[in-house]
This record gives sequence, structure tokens and C-alpha cells, in this order.
Amino acid sequence: MALDIRALIFDLDGVITDTAELHYQSWKRLSEEEGIPFTRHDNEQLRGVDRRESLRRILKGQPIEESIAQEWMTRKNNYYTTLLQDLTPDNRLPGVVNFLEEARAAGLKIGLGSASRNANPVLDKLSLRSMFDVVGDGYSVARTKPAPDLFVWVAGALGVPPMQSVVFEDAEAGIAAGLEGGFWTVGLGDPANVGRAHVLIRDLSQAAVRAILESVEQMSVKG
Repeated sequence: MALDIRALIFDLDGVITDTAELHYQSWKRLSEEEGIPFTRHDNEQLRGVDRRESLRRILKGQPIEESIAQEWMTRKNNYYTTLLQDLTPDNRLPGVVNFLEEARAAGLKIGLGSASRNANPVLDKLSLRSMFDVVGDGYSVARTKPAPDLFVWVAGALGVPPMQSVVFEDAEAGIAAGLEGGFWTVGLGDPANVGRAHVLIRDLSQAAVRAILESVEQMSVKG
């Protein structure tokens, strides 16, 4: 029996737009204020995880009172949302609109699964909110990536089971979440981060929906 893919679910940062630099600037400012070393390499370790996990990784195991952690995360988010004000449709990553339009034309449902609590404002700034049938964000579930809950939540809201859905991710935590949830996965970018994905591509400008579905179909036949 042919594999019946009915939905595509996308991460936001690094897949639809690249706000990693904005996150870096925000965490860097907070870290400098608090005297915590923080480099671009450290920032790469934050891809795909939520704000609380990001802070835990920045602290590298150093304990912190929860009230202070909450204050720091609020401050970081304030820095980030200020930087977001300059985001425009020009900040969409290459190929995103064409790929989403192709998916829509193929009759596929489209969801977003982002650990960010700013996913909806970012989509609004990018003028892409109307392209998504369902948006799952940092408010949608208690456990975010690498737990599969967020993608499962989005698939449920779309009315499509995981095995009929394809997750697009650029982060190791996101691929892990997709695989654990029973989704087909497409990894974008550095294979060192997404090498466990079923299909690997550079970015959405280098891919076509039909080709992705054919690749997933081949993987399903191989078992």
C-alpha cells in the first residue's frame, strides 16, 4: 500500500526564518549583564529547545533559584521581542513561500511546531500566519523538544496521525522529537545536527514537495 502523507509540520527558527542571531544577541546581552561566559558556539547548543532549557545549558549545571531564572528569562525575552520589531517578510528563508504554496496545492495540511513562545508574532511579522492551518508553540504543551509532545499536539490539531505527517527540522532536538513521536523527518542544514532524519536537504529552496514525498515513500518501502 502506498504511503499516504497528509500533513507537513515545520519548525520555525532555522526552517521558516532564521532568528538565531536575535536569540544570540538577547542571550549575550543577558549573559554579559550577569557575568556569564556565552559564545556563538554556546548559542548553537540552544537550537530547538525552549527558554528554560536554554538557560539551563547556558549555566552549564550551575544552580539558580527559580525566581531569579524567571526574571532572567523575562529580561531575555524582552530583549528578543524588541529585536523582533525589525523583522519583515524579507526575513523569510529562501524557498519557504514556494514550498508552502506547493504543499497547499498538493492538498496537504500545514502545521508549525515551534518551542518558541513568540511563534505567532514572528509569523505575523513574516506575513505567513495564513499559510498554516495549526500553530503549536511554547504555550501548547508542558514538555517541548526533544520530547515529541509538541509535534503530536500539532498533528492531533490537524487531525492527521504521526505516520502520515512529515516534520521539517534543523535541530537535533527537533529530529529526536519527530522520531520519538513516530513522524517522518526531514533534516535541514548541517548533517552533524540532523543526520538521524529520514531525508536530508540543505534548505527549502533546494527541495520540492513531490521529491520529499517520493523520498519518504522510498524510506517506507525499505522499512
